[in-house]
Amino acid sequence: MTAGAHEVNFDGIVGPTHNYAGLSFGNVASMANRAAVSSPKRAALQGLAKMKFVASLGARQAVLPPHERPHLPTLRRLGYAGSDGDVLGLARRTDAALLAAVSSSSAMWTANAATVSASGDTRDGRVHFTPANLLSNLHRSLEAPATARVLRAIFSDERRFAHHDPLPAATTFSDEGAANHTRLVDARGGSGAELFTYGSSGDDASPRPAKYPARQTARASRTIAFMHRVQRAVFVQQSPAAIDAGAFHNDVVAVGHRDLLLYHEKAWVGAGECVEALRQHVPGLRALEAKERDVPLADAIASYLFNSQLVTVAGGTTAMIAPMESHDNARTHAFIQKLLADGVISHAHFVDLRESMRNGGGPACLRLRVVLTEEELAATQPGVLFDDALHERLVAWVERHYRDALAAADLADPKLLEEGRAALDELTRILGLGWIYEFQK
Repeated sequence: MTAGAHEVNFDGIVGPTHNYAGLSFGNVASMANRAAVSSPKRAALQGLAKMKFVASLGARQAVLPPHERPHLPTLRRLGYAGSDGDVLGLARRTDAALLAAVSSSSAMWTANAATVSASGDTRDGRVHFTPANLLSNLHRSLEAPATARVLRAIFSDERRFAHHDPLPAATTFSDEGAANHTRLVDARGGSGAELFTYGSSGDDASPRPAKYPARQTARASRTIAFMHRVQRAVFVQQSPAAIDAGAFHNDVVAVGHRDLLLYHEKAWVGAGECVEALRQHVPGLRALEAKERDVPLADAIASYLFNSQLVTVAGGTTAMIAPMESHDNARTHAFIQKLLADGVISHAHFVDLRESMRNGGGPACLRLRVVLTEEELAATQPGVLFDDALHERLVAWVERHYRDALAAADLADPKLLEEGRAALDELTRILGLGWIYEFQK
């Protein structure tokens, strides 16, 4: 990591419409829990508790706000008219799947919000942001405009931050954001190497998944590296076997932080060549492969072992923030215990994110990593930077505005829309972001 730079975890606050609609084909947990009753309040409080815990370890923490949902502008653009209640009711009667899509709280998984390149890695010395177009799923494809507004509001200094538009809305440029992007850097500091993982190469001769779609394209990854002026980029194809097993993003089968890279044996096509290419840029790279015989791919995906967060804690050591599910799985727990015994990580902490996990999102899904120098951190909107006082305000905010339970039929309730807008309007004042939502105009 660049000397004097900090990796800041920008976690998404779970939105008031958090629900289980099973919208994400290829996300095994999401599909399995379709139509279950959710608890937006519990989900949001679990996420905030995770943020507070990570911050207590000495890691830098910040927040990203939820998006407006249900997203009435999308329904109106598609021909639904009348009062807000009329629009919601008609959508419920004529196209419940569409209503579920425009009501999804999926922006909470900010690992998909954007791809971010640190200033130490780019030729112009600025931090670069490209919001993900998320074309693979309708509900996620609605996120890019709001994400762009939020990022521009938080990182507004054009001398230090460069903002790019999402890639063109064409399948050849399908982009899923930082869930397929990993920055690695020698422990002594300096410039890093950026690993871009794609599922589809666009080459008919390349292997491809048979059951589930490959969401990230090679062209998207290479274009982002080009736009960001990345000096040291490595590209690798995700294993079709991993995608078909339910690893819809690379961060379900691999995780990296500073000079440490943990990955499953079946994570990539040509994993050995990929690791060697990374070593050319990160000489001290510690790359550890989990063998299929020790951690079966099915166990890794079910437990979200590799969707753990690796963070630098007080004292400069590396801790793992893992989902409780990886503790409860005997094989993945044994793997983590070996990492501890071998001194690869100093601590392993297991957190309860069951509301998010039931929709297929673990600790790493909930955060976007942004590497910032002290000067860049000082230029960041201070209202989003996490501390105990902000935690208390956000907990009280959730308690005031969020429902304890939410079922599919509730998405058409005009009161839910009103409650959500009131909550988000207050949140923009808490975070000091100004008017970032369409309903505020």
